[in-house]
Amino acid sequence: MPFPDESAPVTVVEHQPRWAEDFERLAGVLRGALGAEARAIDHIGSTSVPGLAAKDCVDVQVQVDALDVERHVGLLAAVGFRCRPEPWNREEVSGGLPCPKLVFAPPVDARRCNVHLREVGSPNARFALLFRDYLRSDTATRDAWGAFKKRLAHSVPDLSGYGQIKGPATQVLMAAAERWAADTGWQPVSGGHGHAEGR
Repeated sequence: MPFPDESAPVTVVEHQPRWAEDFERLAGVLRGALGAEARAIDHIGSTSVPGLAAKDCVDVQVQVDALDVERHVGLLAAVGFRCRPEPWNREEVSGGLPCPKLVFAPPVDARRCNVHLREVGSPNARFALLFRDYLRSDTATRDAWGAFKKRLAHSVPDLSGYGQIKGPATQVLMAAAERWAADTGWQPVSGGHGHAEGR
């Protein structure tokens, strides 16, 4: 659930080139906060796909060797990021396996974003990279997904309802992504555009 300062109807807008720049700025802040513990920092989600309509909220994935709730919450709290407390922001099922995660909201009045901490090489980290790379590779699917999200946001502007409907549709999309991955030999590599190495 959003924090009180984040409450707003769901709005899906055309892709903005500045989203890539916003990611780079966020990645710099996260690198400063986490240091070498951030093994990889990637731009994920719909804002990471050029040409894809999206909510104006940048998603960032940080991969760490092992999640340490107390330590990682403290490090990011020191630069204003707020850990989302809901159970679904602490664990998710990916590839049939329960996977730990932590999700952070931005500092109050900062640029809207979600920061997802996941473990290096985990199924849920792979899922996020596959979603991004599949939609980057397939213009027709990208455009269809964007059109679906626009219609959904127009008819169901409540974030909870929007998410409940989008979730099953995402599973259908990802089944096609898995077929694409198998056909092309795709591997989840953090690198290239939308990536920042940990230092």
